[in-house]
Amino acid sequence: QVQLEESGGASVQAGGSLRLSCSASGFTSSIQSMGWFSFRQAPGQGREGVASICIRDSSASYADSAKGRFTVSLVNASLSRANGKVSLVLELTNLRSDDTAIYFCAARRNYCTWSPLAQDTYDYWGRGTQVTVSP
Repeated sequence: QVQLEESGGASVQAGGSLRLSCSASGFTSSIQSMGWFSFRQAPGQGREGVASICIRDSSASYADSAKGRFTVSLVNASLSRANGKVSLVLELTNLRSDDTAIYFCAARRNYCTWSPLAQDTYDYWGRGTQVTVSP
């Protein structure tokens, strides 16, 4: 099992920046990639992939809405080989009102290149952290 815990959510004004963190612990050697997903609590909407990163080589994938504004990175990725704690970071800049959402951290055992932003390919989930962007 892998445990994920997010932090860093806050209320900011449009144009502002935030840094979200996710701490992964447990059987981290089983993880191939990690990602961030947003949930806007609108009827019929599920969690949308924002960014994903491969543990092995730190290659990243982004949703179109995130490109140029958000940056995903890993801290202590090498520690995953020994089931150490790994941190996933999402730097959000130039925030907009439509970025308001709950942001979830996720991890998966699947190969990095397989649908990196598809929520149903992820095995482990955190509880989420709220980001609110006011006009």
